[in-house]
Amino acid sequence: MEFPSEGLAVVGDNGQGKTNLLEAAYYLSLLRSVRGARDADVARFDTDGFFIDANVCAPDAHEISIGFERAGRRKRVRRDGAVVDRLSDALGTLPAVMFSPTDVELVSGAPSARRRFFDIMLALSSRGYLQALQRYRAALERRNAALRDAARTGAHAATRAVDVWEPPLAEHGATLIRARRAWVKQVAGRFAERCAAIGERGEIELRYETNVNPNAESVEQLLTDALAAKRPTDLRFGLTHVGPHRDDLRLLLDGRELREFGSAGQQRTAAFALRTLEAETLRDARGASPVFLLDDPFAELDAGRAARVLGLLRDVGLGQTVLAVPRDSDIPEELTALPRCRVERGRILSSSR
Repeated sequence: MEFPSEGLAVVGDNGQGKTNLLEAAYYLSLLRSVRGARDADVARFDTDGFFIDANVCAPDAHEISIGFERAGRRKRVRRDGAVVDRLSDALGTLPAVMFSPTDVELVSGAPSARRRFFDIMLALSSRGYLQALQRYRAALERRNAALRDAARTGAHAATRAVDVWEPPLAEHGATLIRARRAWVKQVAGRFAERCAAIGERGEIELRYETNVNPNAESVEQLLTDALAAKRPTDLRFGLTHVGPHRDDLRLLLDGRELREFGSAGQQRTAAFALRTLEAETLRDARGASPVFLLDDPFAELDAGRAARVLGLLRDVGLGQTVLAVPRDSDIPEELTALPRCRVERGRILSSSR
């Protein structure tokens, strides 16, 4: 399947495979499902796995292929014909941002959704963040395992094993906290401006909430002290209660939590604004606009708000765009010039301009 440089409008009834196509494209960026699903659950039913092969033209030309086998749950990635030893080396081969109605969960959902937004965006735009995230997660997993072991056995040696993982948690956790704080400080003003441009009249704020002071001279020392202070509680529950894995991105409307007191339209507006900031962050880091994957994102918006969202996307720098909608009439006027194709039962039937 060839995607024109300007993009494509994919039209088809619900359940025919439109989102699958977008998910396959996004897989080339994250090397996993945009929904966070397991690879075994991404593969078509009653098959041995899945295979994706693509030629990526920008920002750098690459051929990338990804294969997953249910047997053994093995995944292999090749880039330009060579097997990639570490998946992280192929991460972000295709810079992409996906917009969909479910994005409202970025605002209305649990803090874990916003932490995932942070981690995906910053890992794809910064190799240093990605490495710190990988090392932090590895240390966190091992400390939690040591905590459970100590709680079960009560042995002094098991308790000492908990301490071993605190220095790497503090070191790499501080890197994550500083990067998240810097991003929020950089974009907070633009976030408010974009919400207003889409139609929000209240005062919207974006804040990074962490359980240590991100402005401190030594975030590492604060994390070290906090981990030590919480160690008795952590031993009791078998979990680490301090660190960036417990932080949140707070969105406030007139000083109140948007996730609790905002309307569905206000929450959707904020989610769109966050996605445009994600696209801009990737563009600035990679030197090219990401692919915009639009999964019927205007379905619950009135025509005026949808037009303002599209205007905002153009201002950000709308790159190659793949729009999936149920009907031709659902294509916004601003995107009617896109070439079109139809999808039925997982197959592309035709294309036209």
